[in-house]
Amino acid sequence: MWKYLVCSIFATTALAIWPLPVSYTNGSETLWIDRNVRISYNGGDESSDNTWTSKIVNNSIQRTYDTLFNKNFVPWKFHQRNSDFEPQLTSDATYITSIVLQQNGSDPDNVMKPDVGDVDESYTLSMSSSGEVVITALSSIGLSYGLTTFTQLFFKHTRAACAYTTLAPVEISDKPMFGWRGMNVDTARTFKPMADLYATIDAMAYNKMNRFHWHITDSQAWPLVIPSMPELADQGAYASFQQYSAADVQALQEYGALVGVEVVMEIDQPGHTAAIGYAYPDLIAAFNYQPWGYFAAETPAGTFKLNSTEVPAFLEKMFNDLLPRLAPLTSYFHLGGDEVNANASTQDETVRSNKTEVLQPLIQKFMDRNQHQLAAADFTPLVWEEMLLDWNLTLPLNTIVQTWISEQSVLKVVQQGYRALVGASSTWYLDCGHGDWVDHYQGADARQAYPYTDWCGPVHNWRQMYAYDPLEGIPDHLAHLVIGGETHIWSEQTDAMNMDTMLWPRTCAASEVLWSGAKDEQGRNRSQVLASPRLNEMRERLVARGIRAEPVQMPLCTMNGTQCVV
Repeated sequence: MWKYLVCSIFATTALAIWPLPVSYTNGSETLWIDRNVRISYNGGDESSDNTWTSKIVNNSIQRTYDTLFNKNFVPWKFHQRNSDFEPQLTSDATYITSIVLQQNGSDPDNVMKPDVGDVDESYTLSMSSSGEVVITALSSIGLSYGLTTFTQLFFKHTRAACAYTTLAPVEISDKPMFGWRGMNVDTARTFKPMADLYATIDAMAYNKMNRFHWHITDSQAWPLVIPSMPELADQGAYASFQQYSAADVQALQEYGALVGVEVVMEIDQPGHTAAIGYAYPDLIAAFNYQPWGYFAAETPAGTFKLNSTEVPAFLEKMFNDLLPRLAPLTSYFHLGGDEVNANASTQDETVRSNKTEVLQPLIQKFMDRNQHQLAAADFTPLVWEEMLLDWNLTLPLNTIVQTWISEQSVLKVVQQGYRALVGASSTWYLDCGHGDWVDHYQGADARQAYPYTDWCGPVHNWRQMYAYDPLEGIPDHLAHLVIGGETHIWSEQTDAMNMDTMLWPRTCAASEVLWSGAKDEQGRNRSQVLASPRLNEMRERLVARGIRAEPVQMPLCTMNGTQCVV
């Protein structure tokens, strides 16, 4: 009896929405849609004014047409082998007659760079059997999400120029559980071309994610152009053609803002700063010292001199150039703070110590200086968890603390009254499990390192990522301080050639956890049996968008219901 029940459930959800809506019902009637369908907004056509609301709505409408008719897919993998699964387009076929967008509220003034919670992201979607579609929301972002969901109801037809759904009528009411649904992309260890960053933001938006954390610099390279300090990128980038100009940064911010993805930049410090030493060697202690493992978590070693008078002047100038250019499209900035290696400071002539009691007040002073400059520019700071939990810094209460070392760190952060982001290396690190990237000389070290695994393996597959609950162990009265989380792609072994497969569709699993929550209505972890057919479908939709997402299962599994359930 259980198997028959599961097969029945599978059949009703195999062609469905990702991430899972709060409330969703559908039928089994067929509707068609062609390029002539009219999408209206608040009773008229596309808005012609230049407000961000109009830009977001108009962009969403154009993306809807593009997705339905240019970036759609034939769902043959979700039907029995060699079956004639496609509906016949007959003369009496029912078409979508109208798509009505109704915004029932006003966007906040900062809709292009909202703080967490500023924008109502909820929406409703109603599609009748006769072809009327109404999407309502309180914000332009909500309407955008509603249109994204609408496109996921339709499929490409092999013999017709229009798209179809077999799921009418549909009723959906939806909103996210967490306000910060992000991805952290490292472009320092390996450079990522702008086209790949655009594609990543596009895929994020299609999964209803809303924060692109841009880890743009690190010890290995400084690809960010600071116009008043051109020597930073000229000497710190791997190559002259691997730099991000001021125009590149602005363009990516604008692209993200149009699809509801805020670009949040990180310049990691005081550690992870060796690349600055190529242009400013006097600012960096233990620059490229050997053995690097004694002075840094990764090669090359190098950290800001903590008691130097020149470092604050450098930071003041750098931030005075950068922050005003970022400010129109974000109010967040990540100050880093992870993996500060105390041993590097033994080579710092302004410190000459690795003792915590010596370094802690210097790191506090260093971070205070950065925090004050951010506050003066009206930015909200983010830091890695070590600044709070290891170095015991006093931070402004509006600071967002990003956890990564363990899942238990989340509770420690919120118990101190700070907002937390989840994304432990044991769960949501996407680079884990691909083996050691350092070389080993022959001998005892090589034998000890065999079979050359990395520090955080094995690979965190989508099922593991999907099973993680950001609120696990968090008391109800502190749950509001867990504002969301991020997946992470550190790039020792990831560049443009494998970036998509490293990110997708595993990040989809995290996107659903952050949008829909990790638990079902009965308080249990969401079923993999119900999730995998939807994730398989989302993978196909990402591939249709040009994303080289790796497969979830072989077609045998998607064609045959629960055959791959054990």
